[in-house]
Amino acid sequence: MNLTDRTKIIGTVAPIILVLALGTYVIVAFEGTADRGRRIGVAIEFMDHAAAAYIAQDKGWYKKQGLKLSGHKSYITGMALAAALARRDFQVAYVCLVPAINAYANARVPIKIVAGTHKYGYALVADPKKVTKAQDLTKPGLRIGCVREGGAVDVLLNRTIKKYDLDHNEVLRKVRRMNPPKQLLAIRARQLDAAFLPEQWATMAEDLGFEMILSAQDIWPGMQGSVLLVKEELILSRPELVSKLVAVTRTATNWINRHPEESAKGMARQLSITGKAVIPLEAAQITAMLEITPETLLRSMKRLEYSTDLWKTFKR
Repeated sequence: MNLTDRTKIIGTVAPIILVLALGTYVIVAFEGTADRGRRIGVAIEFMDHAAAAYIAQDKGWYKKQGLKLSGHKSYITGMALAAALARRDFQVAYVCLVPAINAYANARVPIKIVAGTHKYGYALVADPKKVTKAQDLTKPGLRIGCVREGGAVDVLLNRTIKKYDLDHNEVLRKVRRMNPPKQLLAIRARQLDAAFLPEQWATMAEDLGFEMILSAQDIWPGMQGSVLLVKEELILSRPELVSKLVAVTRTATNWINRHPEESAKGMARQLSITGKAVIPLEAAQITAMLEITPETLLRSMKRLEYSTDLWKTFKR
């Protein structure tokens, strides 16, 4: 199956599937204080896509609900974590929708969506001297960055090709596959001319001289970015815990929308702590060279639509 076919399938099933899988960057473990012997694995993104989880952690709202952070591990890409989901004991995730669909479809992980977290959050950024519109992606010699096949921004790349009627093979021949922080390092080293990136990395690319050419809003109106997922077994065995997770997520999301500046500061603080604690050495070295500031996060977070509402996403 080629990427165009895969993109068509994802575009068809995404609005109607309510059962998906995990997949992004930072893994932590929530432990109910009333059931300390049973840990519940939770995955969250090392991005402002998972702002609700980070803010809830920063504010101590999980603890107030009887949920305790007790461990951590990280993954640099959603695809890597989606693959790990089938091997490890994770029950909950704040995850991008597209890797979730792939994990459910390919690994048959029994999971369900219980809330949304945000819409949009992906973009095409580029050197304005070389790319000012989508059609420029077919220019000879252009170097384009993107994550591996199966990621949300890879789908955005393919939808861009389709929307603007570009030569599929011509564009994909120019694509260099690498994770978001490595794309930023390549941008800084002038080794990329354009990049398809998730937030906050897309906004960080602007700080390196790139400009926002297209956003998810331009390419895929109404695009669901990430969701909160749980395994079916957790709903069956501990429905009250799932209700608490949803309640905390909704509280944090509402707070983010009311307090954007303070949310950006909290996100910067949490990403700094998390990065030092759980990101592998290589990624830690990369992110140390690419500071994630509150100012950059505020610009980035304004480009997302934080909402736990899924009705508009799945409404026919």
